[in-house]
Amino acid sequence: MPERNVVTWTALMVSCSVNEQPVEAITAYQNMRREGVVCNENSYATVISSCGLLESEKLNRQVLAHVVVSGFEAEVSVANSLLTMFGNMGKVEEAEQLFHRMEDRDTISWNSLLSIYTREGMCKEALQCFSEMRHSNFKPDMTTLSCMISACASADNVKWGRGLHAFVVKNDLEPFVSVCNTLISMYSMLGKTDDAEMLFRRMSVKDVISWNTMMSSYIQNGNNICALKLLSEMLQLNKECNHVTFATALAACASQEAFLDGKTIHALAIFIGLQENLVVCNSLITMYSKFNAMREAERVFQTMPRCDVITWTTLIGGYMENEEKNEAIQTFNQMRRAGIRGNYITVVNVIGVCSTPQDLQDHGKALHAYAILIGLEINEFVLNSLITMYANGGDFNSSGFIFAQMSSKNVVSWNAMIASKAHHGQGEEAMKYFKEMFSAGIELDQFSFSGGLSASACLASKNEGQQIHCLIIKFGFDSDLHVINAAMDMYGKCGKMDDALKLLPEPSKRSRLTWNIMISCYARYGQFIEAEDTFNKMLLLGPKPDYVTFVSLLSACNHAGLVEKGLTYYKLMTYKFGISPRIEHCACIIDLLGRSGRLTEAEKFVEEMSILPNSLIWRSLLSASRTHRRLDTGQKAAMHLLQLDPLDDSAYVLLANAYALSGKWDNVEKLREHMNSTNLKKRPACSWIQVKNKVSTFGVADKAHPLAKEVYSKLEWILQLVKEAGYVADTSQSLHDTDEEQKECNLWNHSEKLALAFGLLSVPVGCTITVFKNLRVCGDCHLVYKLLSKVVTREIVLRDPYRFHHFKGGICSCSDYW
Repeated sequence: MPERNVVTWTALMVSCSVNEQPVEAITAYQNMRREGVVCNENSYATVISSCGLLESEKLNRQVLAHVVVSGFEAEVSVANSLLTMFGNMGKVEEAEQLFHRMEDRDTISWNSLLSIYTREGMCKEALQCFSEMRHSNFKPDMTTLSCMISACASADNVKWGRGLHAFVVKNDLEPFVSVCNTLISMYSMLGKTDDAEMLFRRMSVKDVISWNTMMSSYIQNGNNICALKLLSEMLQLNKECNHVTFATALAACASQEAFLDGKTIHALAIFIGLQENLVVCNSLITMYSKFNAMREAERVFQTMPRCDVITWTTLIGGYMENEEKNEAIQTFNQMRRAGIRGNYITVVNVIGVCSTPQDLQDHGKALHAYAILIGLEINEFVLNSLITMYANGGDFNSSGFIFAQMSSKNVVSWNAMIASKAHHGQGEEAMKYFKEMFSAGIELDQFSFSGGLSASACLASKNEGQQIHCLIIKFGFDSDLHVINAAMDMYGKCGKMDDALKLLPEPSKRSRLTWNIMISCYARYGQFIEAEDTFNKMLLLGPKPDYVTFVSLLSACNHAGLVEKGLTYYKLMTYKFGISPRIEHCACIIDLLGRSGRLTEAEKFVEEMSILPNSLIWRSLLSASRTHRRLDTGQKAAMHLLQLDPLDDSAYVLLANAYALSGKWDNVEKLREHMNSTNLKKRPACSWIQVKNKVSTFGVADKAHPLAKEVYSKLEWILQLVKEAGYVADTSQSLHDTDEEQKECNLWNHSEKLALAFGLLSVPVGCTITVFKNLRVCGDCHLVYKLLSKVVTREIVLRDPYRFHHFKGGICSCSDYW
């Protein structure tokens, strides 16, 4: 064009702006100024809108200066654009100041300020502004009401939301679809699905947004079936469907039971021609990930013509949820090679893959470096994930350092520290963090309480667990299923099965975790019949069992010595429920076969395993070979165990015990010398008992306790009582090359006997004595506990790492099989 005036330039700027090309619009504005063309109010309104899209505060300030200098600030259209710009920048005070300076206002001015208040969650200010608007004789329009209704979409503002609905009805605005859509969305956010549905059904005219909003309402309030029925109704009535419709419907397929529905919706999306839509494809990947169908998710990903950061992040998250670590890392590397910059969700997902010390070394530290590289080292979500990653990797120094350096610790940060400590057996540290969090006045949530209960379970501290349970009731979390499950698990691990059963919800309200906890608790107590009965009820009334269910069920078979039952359930797990065996299932079978003396079958099972045997497998086989004095099998298992970890002290100890039971004392001495030369030490046995909120710990032949003299005196008294009841020392449990008298003396110095003597001194008559031990109880101590429970007529509970032993009247709940 030979000549360009203000109208020409403004037309070009508007064209760029409406076609979502704000950079080009700004460039046109700059060239216009260079040519000396004077801007008008339309030019400034357009360029301000483009600046708002770019979210550049520096650029916004520069244009604002131009507007002020040129004197167009007082123009309504320009001022309205500035209000929107301030709103995008989050500058509420500046927007208010500009609004109050405006001599002339129109409805758009009021709506702009209302929109800012709504975006910032300032409901009170929005209501005040709405009132002033009406008193200023400005009639609210559709935009006004939509802003106001959105501002009231929280539980604190229910009455205002209903008031606005009444205003809509009074002013005969219900026929306007956009207003009704906003009302449906508001009732959904408030959890009032019935009100939303009533309004939806009353609408004479519905657009695609109406149907999508109602579907979303059902999903937000956990009614996925109604959401899918609504999609069916849309299709039957030939209503318009778009990509949002299908993305919303796919979100309703969030459980294994909805797999067929999800596949059907996928087929419909292809039929309608949405198979390449980015939003629909991202939703499909999410859905298939939840179905544990990652191969289908991969096929969707491979057919997508375009991927964004959400696509890559969703796929990585799917691999993480399905424990496919290598695939998650490979996908993350492919994303980086494709030039896609990850966001904080991407980083959180890929960090979540690192759950072991090896993962930390192989990937974790590099991922931490990547987070720093892209500027996410101060993002609270990333920092919380890093805390968990380092803790899972056993690097508590690093996790503690990150936590200590955080300028603002939120509830998630504290929860991450508590959960990681409890998960790794550091119950005292976890409890310390829980108490510090409570003292700091941090608002506790369900995960905080679950972490505190896990710490109590780790310590087997019933008293502290009960105190946390009282806090749970006080803060109103006693109906939260996540917390109920944690409390049941805590009581089960603290020997209070009756208290665990009191918390058991109705069958219809139990989650899969609830059923699994019950089966696990019964297994720990050796109550196989109850565990099996719970499993059968789960099949009838509850969700489908998962791999954890079968770990608990096989453990119950193991503790009861039911070999054939265990093998039957192992086969059932695979061919009926389609659950692939994991290392935990295999370890249960090895232990079950080995402890029953069927070592040949156990060895064959190891050879035929589809999974590579780990230390748990070889340790179980080594332990069984020691018990049944199969030295050849023990030597082979020890060799494999030491190949996996040459510094595994348990391999040397178990093999030395096997040599001792076979009378090969020279081999025992060589092993012990080797352990000394490599500075390997046997994990010391210890037992502890809690009396009046104080924990007393005892080691072997421990005389450090303040009441040691009284404890050993009581121990002599116990010896006399049980001898009169027919006790004969089981010296086969003493694995030292000494005479019989010394062996008997060694047995009577065991930590669990010292803890029992202290319990008899300290626990009032009639109360149950509960002792905890860090290693499996020996046969001689088990015999003493049994006899003493009958002689003194006391209930005694002994918990070792494997199970509870409940002694009463000379009988143990384990039926002498452990």
